[in-house]
Amino acid sequence: MEFITWKDNGEVFEIVLNRPEAYNSLNEHMLEELKEALILAGESEAKIMLVKGRGKGFSAGGDINMMLSSTDENLSEQVIDTISDIAMMIFSMQKITVAAVHGAAAGLGLSLALSCDHVLAEKEAKLAMNFIGIGLIPDGGGHFFLERRVGETAAKDLIWSGKKLTADEALKLRLVDAVFHGELDRHAGAHLEKLLQSPLSAMIETKKIYQTLNAGRLQKTLKLEKTAQLRMRLTKDHQEGIRAFLEKRKPRFNQQV
Repeated sequence: MEFITWKDNGEVFEIVLNRPEAYNSLNEHMLEELKEALILAGESEAKIMLVKGRGKGFSAGGDINMMLSSTDENLSEQVIDTISDIAMMIFSMQKITVAAVHGAAAGLGLSLALSCDHVLAEKEAKLAMNFIGIGLIPDGGGHFFLERRVGETAAKDLIWSGKKLTADEALKLRLVDAVFHGELDRHAGAHLEKLLQSPLSAMIETKKIYQTLNAGRLQKTLKLEKTAQLRMRLTKDHQEGIRAFLEKRKPRFNQQV
């Protein structure tokens, strides 16, 4: 694999987003590789899966060049299907899943992190559900995972404002579960060691109950996100948002379709 690396030590299956030159922004090839890695993780005997990013951040979200292909309807639909598959695979994983976030976790990158059971954030991390800045809505189950953690009212505020949160602000909202200061691997490793001393089989049984109760709702959310996102990608607001991003200026949204 080119953009994803993985390692299985029998106890922890580790997946690393490995496109540091692009702040681990997710393009179609990286998403397909991530899906492949998740299949391997699901087949592994390990009871814990860790997801982290290489380089200066966890993930800056969807790749801007992939966004520029949004007029290709077939490509857009295929990419969203892959994103939805990834969200469902992590949600359904019969393991305790952990995201270790440093640097940026934005847009689709934040949806990916929130799909995990535990989200750890380095103190200098910045988190944002910032699809709104380019005239889009969250995908990857972003609506579902945000609401589950902070409630509908706070979720709408985070989605509509696109506000950038510090790790401490995210912790207060319960968007993340712990904040650490210092070296990512050391702190993530300490968290994993604590989990490995826990009755993981019992924890996973509890997770299965919640999965059974909520899987249908996540599937419905993903379908709704797909329909709405494909529609949003054809709007003038989205086109203006992309142009403004490339030109490094504030977008001038006009609410026209």
